[in-house]
Amino acid sequence: MSLVAAIGLLTACQLPKAGPNKNEILAGSVEKGGNAFVVEVDDRVAQATSAIPAYGFSSAFRSAHSLTADTVRPGDILGMTIWENVDDGLLSGETGAATVLEQVQVDSEGFIFVPYAGRIRAAGNTPEQLRQLITNKLQDQTPDPQVEVRRTAGNGSTVSLTGEIGAPGVYAIEQPSRTLAGMLSQAGGVSVGSDIALVTLIRGNDRGTVWYDDLILNPRQDVALRGGDRILVEADSRSYIALGATGGQSRVAFDTQDLSALEALAQVGGLQSLSSDPTGIFVLRKERQDIARKVMGRPELQGDQRMVYLLNLTAPNGLFIARDFVIRDDDTIYVTEAPYAQWSKSISLIAGGLTPVANVATLTGG
Repeated sequence: MSLVAAIGLLTACQLPKAGPNKNEILAGSVEKGGNAFVVEVDDRVAQATSAIPAYGFSSAFRSAHSLTADTVRPGDILGMTIWENVDDGLLSGETGAATVLEQVQVDSEGFIFVPYAGRIRAAGNTPEQLRQLITNKLQDQTPDPQVEVRRTAGNGSTVSLTGEIGAPGVYAIEQPSRTLAGMLSQAGGVSVGSDIALVTLIRGNDRGTVWYDDLILNPRQDVALRGGDRILVEADSRSYIALGATGGQSRVAFDTQDLSALEALAQVGGLQSLSSDPTGIFVLRKERQDIARKVMGRPELQGDQRMVYLLNLTAPNGLFIARDFVIRDDDTIYVTEAPYAQWSKSISLIAGGLTPVANVATLTGG
């Protein structure tokens, strides 16, 4: 049997391979009766598909003013000292003319109770304003009272931090930690890479998420905190699948906010010089309706569409296009085998354990 005939027989018997070759994938396009649109990526397609997750806080979060350190709120704990200008005052005792009241909590309606002054609205006032209110209430009963009001953090001015944070826990909103970035710093910062850390702020039924890097770089995202806020820090959970003739085949986590096809290939070890086909790199994706319509130029398309994007690194600007083409969550990157790889397998099976180059020389009498 001649060498060519033997190779033809082996090819007909379907030699082992990592998956479909380039022609087999192209044959599955919608135009050829398949169920996926196959599109060769150019600059226009790369631009149309470059959507990445958009995070940020709503105007309701961004427009909230920082709580002043002195404003009293429901749940706060106050401390007071009252001096009376008489030996036997209303509040003073044997220890002297000063009366110390610690752990006076502002109730849920914003009021406190002070002996002989009664129930006083504290919420919304500064300690100085509250001091004047208490003084006015007491001066009708004791001459020239002197009042000091101290505000400390209470249940109404704390937030909880969980997730990938240096020191999770419950923290008081104080002067250095009135905003999100300040509070994260107070808790030891994020414990994952800053470029893949996502920070979620939950306030009642509302929530907003931002990249940690954007939070640090964009002051508009550094929103003011409110008592009862919950802060969750997570690592980016996006990933893609790499298959075929690559340096590694697995599900791979994103290591940057925006990941290009070229970077994704590099993450799994790049192409293999003897087996990968640089003209047959495919990205399989379920594309959302608006992008599919733009890519295909077909406004009648309804719903998500199966798309297969073809990258050819050997094209004049192929590397630039692969650098610009954005990989998205749950994409599958499949690298086809080069025709040479199948040829090498055929030669190896025919000639035994010699190298493919030696096999060709031996069988052709070279």
